Amino acid sequence: MTGTAERVARAGVAVTGLGVVTPAGVGEPAFWAGLCAGRSVARRRPELAGMPVDFVCAIGDPSERGPEGEPERGWGGGDLGAAANGAPDGRADGTAYGTASGTAYGTASGTAYGTANGTARDPAPGAARDAAYSVLDVDAAVGGRSVWRMARFVKLALIAARQAVADARLDPMTWDGARVGVVLGVGVGGVSVLADNALKLQAHGPESVSPLLVPMMIPNAAAGEVAIALKARGPSLAPVTACASGATALVVARDLLLGGECDVVVAGGAESVLTPLVVTAFARMGALSTRTDDPAGASRPFAADRDGFVIGEGAGMLVLEREADARARGRVPRALLAGAGASTDAHHPTAPAPGGRIAQVAVETALREAGWSAYDVEHVNAHGTSTPLNDAMEASLIERVFPHGPPVTAAKGVVGHTLAAAGAIEAVATVLTLEHGLIPPIANLDAPAVEFDLDCVTKQARRQRVRSAVSHSFGFGGHNVALAFGRV
Repeated sequence: MTGTAERVARAGVAVTGLGVVTPAGVGEPAFWAGLCAGRSVARRRPELAGMPVDFVCAIGDPSERGPEGEPERGWGGGDLGAAANGAPDGRADGTAYGTASGTAYGTASGTAYGTANGTARDPAPGAARDAAYSVLDVDAAVGGRSVWRMARFVKLALIAARQAVADARLDPMTWDGARVGVVLGVGVGGVSVLADNALKLQAHGPESVSPLLVPMMIPNAAAGEVAIALKARGPSLAPVTACASGATALVVARDLLLGGECDVVVAGGAESVLTPLVVTAFARMGALSTRTDDPAGASRPFAADRDGFVIGEGAGMLVLEREADARARGRVPRALLAGAGASTDAHHPTAPAPGGRIAQVAVETALREAGWSAYDVEHVNAHGTSTPLNDAMEASLIERVFPHGPPVTAAKGVVGHTLAAAGAIEAVATVLTLEHGLIPPIANLDAPAVEFDLDCVTKQARRQRVRSAVSHSFGFGGHNVALAFGRV
């Protein structure tokens, strides 16, 4: 065993809280139902009209109308719950998850959320969920007087972080903030704020540029604002490893716990860059699907005719603690982060190293830290971007490392590629699979490409007891991260 593996085995790192904000659902129950329904939420956006790619996976605004022209109310979608194959809304112990918005403790109204007595989960103000996509009044969900100083990616991170802390049954008003850390991966940051101010400067001169431009656009703004909101005075870090950032944050959080620097770490990733500039930049480099005639069918991980990813937005946050500490305060872990590994291809700025031999190092490190053989792994939550190069590399990796063929899913078929948030959102999905014994299907996939020898879950969610699973994340720059999660 390595030194880290010995510390993991001795201390144990527990997942005690989950928070998630995605185009397929805001809050854990809606996200899980949307993911298990297996339908893409990609759609055209008016601000992208005339661009090479005019569709994305976006969280809707309450001003948008439902499919029949009427505003959507509540969480909707009775078929979504059925698609989850009876997965329970509540936890095994019957406690609540916290509201979809994670409405803040200490708000002007004093509204509480996720209390230990099992209060009901209510949607965020203005939140809805129809069969197509989730809707959320982001500013109302954040609340407070400081919302005006935050870029959208920061707001999404804060909503998800509040959910996770509520789910963990922790109270920032009473915890020792000096022992609480925040690790929040962001890849790009507030690019929309930067682009808007660039236009203002060109059109109206220097006086039109906001003095808040810099603190709003920097990627670490999310970690800083979450730390402020949670009164977390331990390390506040913002790892940037492109589309692996959310997963990298969980690795860093685990290290803070095992090194004794923190007792609680709120960790994950967030991203929101659905601007004409960024979407067109990804399109120009050939990364995006160009199925402009069929946005909902565009993201199709591991399919023979995949042609690129669909860009999305969102945030995923997890609360991590040492297992012994969680149990000592009466909290049963939702899952264990049993191992983690990272490597770098050192191959190309954007393309993965063919065959995934270097990514394999990350996976094998995670397995070694968990004390597992490859045959112990019962499920793979794949990075699965729907790009020709990534999916070919990852399929080769899975076939080689896991010859017994564990079932594979990929969330990006439903929610799109949320960039820095992806690894954290997929970590949330992996934990939910362990809890519910349910593997979501890959959207838009009837069967994997004939050259891929994979057991992909297709068409409907698969009921299967899973005790151990790995989640892969890969990012531009050659970043590879693997997380090993175990069922409690």
